Amino acid sequence: MIILLTVRWYLKYSLSYRDIVEMMSERGLKISHTTIMRWVHEFGPEIDKRIRPFLKPANDSWRTDETYVKVKGQWKYLYQAVDSMGKTIDFMLSENRDMQAAKRFFTKALSSPHNQTPRVITLDKNLAYPPAIQELIINPYQKKS
Repeated sequence: MIILLTVRWYLKYSLSYRDIVEMMSERGLKISHTTIMRWVHEFGPEIDKRIRPFLKPANDSWRTDETYVKVKGQWKYLYQAVDSMGKTIDFMLSENRDMQAAKRFFTKALSSPHNQTPRVITLDKNLAYPPAIQELIINPYQKKS
């Protein structure tokens, strides 16, 4: 139960591992921040997989962006999509900023059960987005041959 609680706090709130160590020590538990990090890496994906079906649906107006962030000493592109209310639709880390990465990101975002096909997608100037979106989303007015 302690593992689930600490992993949930880390994933739900903007707390550091050391913040959670302090909160646990106030409750009489001595846990290392590296232990909590290992728990997050081990159980975070499983928690994500189990809660996705229960997430509230995002609306059909998406805003996408990517930024360059340093992860474990290596620079990565962080792709992110939010709806018009500011709720995160999905995110993905990638080594490249190209059409394949954009397609992977949109495939991931569109395949989540709590997301609906967007009516509008606001993009930045990344030239990889439009062709990736056109390949993944079939225009309803376009006839299939």
